[in-house]
Amino acid sequence: MTYLELLSPAKNLECGIAAVDHGCDAVYIGATQFGARASAGNSLEDIQRLVDYAHTFNVKVYVTVNTIIYEDELKDTERLIWDLYNINVDAILVQDMAILKMNLPPIALHASTQTDNRTAEKVKMLKDAGFKRTVLARELSADEIRDIHRQVPDMPLEVFVHGALCVSYSGQCYASQYCFNRSANRGECAQFCRLPYDLVDSLGHVLVQGKHLLSLKDMCQLDSLETLIKSGATSFKIEGRLKDVDYVKNITAAYSKALNEVIKYHPDRYARASWGHCEYSFEPNVNKTFNRGYTSYFLHGRQQNIASFDTPKSIGEYVGKVKEIKGNTLKVSSVCNFNNGDGLCFFDEGQLFGFRVNKVENNRLFPHQMPKNLRAGMAIYRNNDTAFSKILSGDSAVRKMAVDYDINVDDNGLSLTATLVEDKTKTSTVLLGSPIQKAEKPQKENVLRILGKLGNTPFVMNKVTSNHDTYDFFIPSAQLTQLRRDVLSALMDSILYREKSEATESPKAEKDIPPTIGHLTYEANVSNSLSRRFYLEQGFSADDAFELREPRVKRIMQCRHCIRYALGYCKRTDAGNKLRDPLYLVSSDDSRKRFELKFDCKNCQMDIYAI
Repeated sequence: MTYLELLSPAKNLECGIAAVDHGCDAVYIGATQFGARASAGNSLEDIQRLVDYAHTFNVKVYVTVNTIIYEDELKDTERLIWDLYNINVDAILVQDMAILKMNLPPIALHASTQTDNRTAEKVKMLKDAGFKRTVLARELSADEIRDIHRQVPDMPLEVFVHGALCVSYSGQCYASQYCFNRSANRGECAQFCRLPYDLVDSLGHVLVQGKHLLSLKDMCQLDSLETLIKSGATSFKIEGRLKDVDYVKNITAAYSKALNEVIKYHPDRYARASWGHCEYSFEPNVNKTFNRGYTSYFLHGRQQNIASFDTPKSIGEYVGKVKEIKGNTLKVSSVCNFNNGDGLCFFDEGQLFGFRVNKVENNRLFPHQMPKNLRAGMAIYRNNDTAFSKILSGDSAVRKMAVDYDINVDDNGLSLTATLVEDKTKTSTVLLGSPIQKAEKPQKENVLRILGKLGNTPFVMNKVTSNHDTYDFFIPSAQLTQLRRDVLSALMDSILYREKSEATESPKAEKDIPPTIGHLTYEANVSNSLSRRFYLEQGFSADDAFELREPRVKRIMQCRHCIRYALGYCKRTDAGNKLRDPLYLVSSDDSRKRFELKFDCKNCQMDIYAI
């Protein structure tokens, strides 16, 4: 049996609990520091509360410790990892190889996508170094994932399936550091890729003006989960540690239902990695949550339309076309119902404009302020659905685990056993030692009623069996109620029990330094002595990280997205000759900073250099 994991983001405790309630199998969350989203930190107390709640359903909790670490932070990082281990966190996501040289507890290490995992050779190196999972680069195709799995079959693979896309390979973006002194490798990305640029050729001709040439659409693999599973991935990650709780609820529910559909057709091959069944008070719809339009990215090979050149903002869902404009009102030809407060938007000459609906009467919309450039026939999108948001603002899901009861009556008295349906090793038995009287009238209906009163517990009754099929025994309702409480309390203890490996703070054994076989540039992100030691033991010397010493030649991005290809000028086509290299991006702000584009056509990659 292959266990499949839906991995949801948590900005905070509220988002983490919502992710569990709406069907995830694991949650990833940032700690107080050293996470790749510096503004999404959480206290140990909140992480502890999330762990306790998540483990009820066998949902794992992973904590991001995936920034590069400076020398004076090594001890604090080590201390943090011990603290996370002591509150039963299931794994940590890691970028900096220094962590492998620390005195660690026996906690699982996952290689973050920030370690730039795009080849089988890299994945094998990470496995040999001690990592228990690799988060692959977002840019990989299904065939490339399959090939990595074939070459390193015993390394579990995690892939992104939804959310915002970085245009650069993760861990290889230095644009924010170069331009704004904010390191993406330190969780301080300034979203350089969402800014507008001019595209200029070698003669200074402006080919494209004021477009968001590095801004990608959002990823959506909702219809490709089975493809990813067959390629060898077992964990499916939703991006969004800066997203609000509505996003977490909606997207988690959508992917949980989709994953269940795959399993339904292959019940002998696949199962969910956690326990419980979710009931929703809404129908999940990924189009109703923040999105820049969707793309499957490179999963099925290079695609033409993966970028969002016109805007980096959310466009939401297409809802129809303007049918009529009358005064300060409009009608939209749409099957959707509109509501007071909805946010609508439209494109005009390549720019996105938005407006708020103040009032709706008989499907006639009264905007807060009528856009002057809105015309009949224009496509309308809704990026804020107030009715949908209102549903999500309440209790929009309930997650329950099914239990079976077995009642045994013999000369020793009555015993009640409760067993978790999804994992029959999780069971408990409570004995009522007092003599059992024979009933004067049938008791089955009363027994089922009391055992089924599970209220606010995480359980729901599946079935009840008994060695006395006639239920001809009598037990007072109060006693049976207490028996139910006791057996479920014991079952919960069984569920939450985690056998913990003993850890000792013994120093990591130092390996001999072999002869140097290669040299790594600043792109290895070596920012401390322990990381440098790790690479020396692998046979590599290394330059300082970009954040410590700005290099003379500054490749600030490596991208699989290619502007030439997106515009129809791939060098492998005749049209490619119409653009004369070198090409430059020029920022549209007052600074007019210039960046040179270089095209590595052999590897189908676009690199961006600061000049």
